[in-house]
Amino acid sequence: MHLAERMSRIGVESAFHVLQRASALEAQGRRVIHLEIGQPDFPTPVHIREAGKRALDEGWTGYGPTPGFPDVREAIAAHVAATRGIDVTGANVVVVPGGKPVMFFSMLAVLEPGDEVIYPNPSFPIYESLINFLDATPVPIPLVESRGFSFDLAAFEAALSPRTKMVVLNSPANPTGGIIPRADLGRIAELLRERDVLVLSDEIYSRICYDGELASIAQFEGMLEKTIILDGFSKTYSMTGWRLGYGVMPLWLVDAMDKLMVNSNSCTASFTQRAGLAALQGPQDAVDGMVAEFRRRRDAIVAGLNAIPGFRCPLPSGAFYVFPNVTETGIPSDELADRLLTEAGVACLSGTAFGRYGDGYLRFSYAASLEQIDEALGRIRELSKRWSPVTA
Repeated sequence: MHLAERMSRIGVESAFHVLQRASALEAQGRRVIHLEIGQPDFPTPVHIREAGKRALDEGWTGYGPTPGFPDVREAIAAHVAATRGIDVTGANVVVVPGGKPVMFFSMLAVLEPGDEVIYPNPSFPIYESLINFLDATPVPIPLVESRGFSFDLAAFEAALSPRTKMVVLNSPANPTGGIIPRADLGRIAELLRERDVLVLSDEIYSRICYDGELASIAQFEGMLEKTIILDGFSKTYSMTGWRLGYGVMPLWLVDAMDKLMVNSNSCTASFTQRAGLAALQGPQDAVDGMVAEFRRRRDAIVAGLNAIPGFRCPLPSGAFYVFPNVTETGIPSDELADRLLTEAGVACLSGTAFGRYGDGYLRFSYAASLEQIDEALGRIRELSKRWSPVTA
């Protein structure tokens, strides 16, 4: 027996590969500081955990409606309507186990072989993986460091073609922490408004924003009916293991997403949805506190990296990642990431894990304590004494 050919076209997340390597080093007695995984290090807030436990005790353990419980869908719609200033209802919402099903199902529902998908690069590697898996054509658009890692709009416009079927946006972004400015979104909306193109707007980091105005392309004239908003609970409420996400989409797509859920997951866990309802409707002080702490960590790691020879680290506006330019170290980013792990015990990711335009960069997650970040910076400084930075 052999695997289907399409399995050769599907990728993985390098973060989990690096985590495995780091764990192997730890098993040998090495101490490794984990700055590779995009997972908040805060516990799920108490009232959310209590809601989940109460739901189990109350018997929320059976199948639920495939697109989600009506009250949960309405609560999500109310939250999205309020935070984006758009007109949506529970009928526009599909609740799914995590954010990735929204990516997979939306692409599966609309893409034919050969359709072109424009997406940011560097970016979350699953975008490109799914495009290739479905035999569509990936069209990467470089994110530009000098523009806060927003799109090169000239390249974006030039890439549009009669075969463009979908555009993927991510703001705040993984791996750069960049936010797409409202003016850029407006220009993208102008270019897409009259085209038969669906936008997948990945807004999973929507609450983790420090600087500038956070906008959604769904807010622009003519875009609501052709945009899928992807969001969820993993990052905002530190609920990664609860597997709870959602898509907010035009009504014409809901039935297709519902069918794909029936054929794959059946439904999202009932007790998890009750916890999600408590997250949306309960106190938000834990979220505010988490974001404030992330800001402190961001400032510390950016300052620390900029003091290391060969590193140039922009200040990200959102998410919990920094994406320093390391070209002046004179060491290829893949090699440097490997040396940081094996020689310094600091786990991070090469920018190439996020696409070819990530070459020359590293990604560090600052979802770790300030003490760990300070220790990691000290280790990187020590290692930097062994290389001779390239002078500009």
